[in-house]
Amino acid sequence: MAVEDASHKIIADLLESRTGQTLSESRRWRISTALSGLFREFGIQNVDQLACMLERPGEHQLATRVVEAMLNNETYFFRDHAYFATLANTVLPELQRKRADSKRISIWSAGCSTGQEVLSLAMTLAEQPGRWQDWKIDILGTDVSGKAIAQARTGTYSQFEIQRGISVAQMLNFFTETKQGWKVADKVLEMTRFEQQNILDYPPMPGRFDLVLCRNVLLYFDPDTRRQAFDRLASATAPDGLLMLGAGETVVGQTDKFEPAACGSAMYSPKAVGGVSSILSSATSKVA
Repeated sequence: MAVEDASHKIIADLLESRTGQTLSESRRWRISTALSGLFREFGIQNVDQLACMLERPGEHQLATRVVEAMLNNETYFFRDHAYFATLANTVLPELQRKRADSKRISIWSAGCSTGQEVLSLAMTLAEQPGRWQDWKIDILGTDVSGKAIAQARTGTYSQFEIQRGISVAQMLNFFTETKQGWKVADKVLEMTRFEQQNILDYPPMPGRFDLVLCRNVLLYFDPDTRRQAFDRLASATAPDGLLMLGAGETVVGQTDKFEPAACGSAMYSPKAVGGVSSILSSATSKVA
């Protein structure tokens, strides 16, 4: 193995050990690009020098910076609008009916990055104030990246970030321009909370969440790690709850914990009790 290949493997192994994400050999070209800023900051000449530094005792902070830089935090507001239409028009109304007695809904966004998905959900609910009056809404966003979670907690975004997926009406209704950037309204932020957490760890409050979103996260796991992630997601989903995955993800052939639901693409229900798939079958034709 060439020296550079060995150095790439050290960094790929570090990423996998910290996050569970696998960086295949065909994708290791990303390493130098993703770490270019770190190279400049520390005066590092190449990946081999970085690998030597990481092998030294006491470099935990540098290792954390490397992992943070390697993570793909690509996200934006209302990513995949059709999916949010499914949530707004089908899933959330049905959950409201099912939770009418308690007037409580709990949602978990696993792998939430810098928080846009969580806030998009909160805005979806805030746009229907009459429907959700007197309800207790709890939307939890978690991500393995401490840097991403720190930004999410501020609820503040740049002009570029605010323009990705947000309509002018939503921008004016839910955001205020400040010196630091565009700040989300308190009526939206108060529905949310954010925690740094690896999806492979035991989930927060198992068996509690009415809706779990884990979109474009499982793509980065190998099959065994993906099955472990599905186990964690299953233990966190209410028996009649729902799981939403990304467009390129599926449970088919990946896990026996979930099955496709009939309320739209990328929606899945816990297999053990059937979830809400049968209840929502009549809604299939309304929202694809």
